[in-house]
Amino acid sequence: MSYNIPLIVGAASSAIAALLHICIIFGGPAWYRFFGAGERMAAGAVAGHLYPPIVTAGIACVLGVWAAYALSGAGVLQPLPLLGFVLPAITAVYLVRGLVAPAMFVFARRRLTAFWVWSSMICLGFGIVHLVGVVRVWERLS
Repeated sequence: MSYNIPLIVGAASSAIAALLHICIIFGGPAWYRFFGAGERMAAGAVAGHLYPPIVTAGIACVLGVWAAYALSGAGVLQPLPLLGFVLPAITAVYLVRGLVAPAMFVFARRRLTAFWVWSSMICLGFGIVHLVGVVRVWERLS
């Protein structure tokens, strides 16, 4: 059996992003600032509020689930429930998120921060990798 390499790369990307979010929780306010989470999140972390780590852990969990779905689509894990719906949906979310910064710049004439540029490029890359993988297994998914 051959595995779907683009989906394995997509799974690894999502898993790394999930682990990075966990590291941000433990890294504290400086990490929230460095990774562009905004001053509100950093200030909340300084004050010991639960909101920043809960939101960040939630994002990490979602990314972990997305990694599992990509591995399932790649044939590494057994098929997960609703794989034929969820995997294209994950791909669409990454692609749409990747196009947010360019859309903000073009249509809203907004000045973009480094966070929006970099995170959009990363998400667009993740989305393209997922798209290539999903196209390769489309017949099996539908």
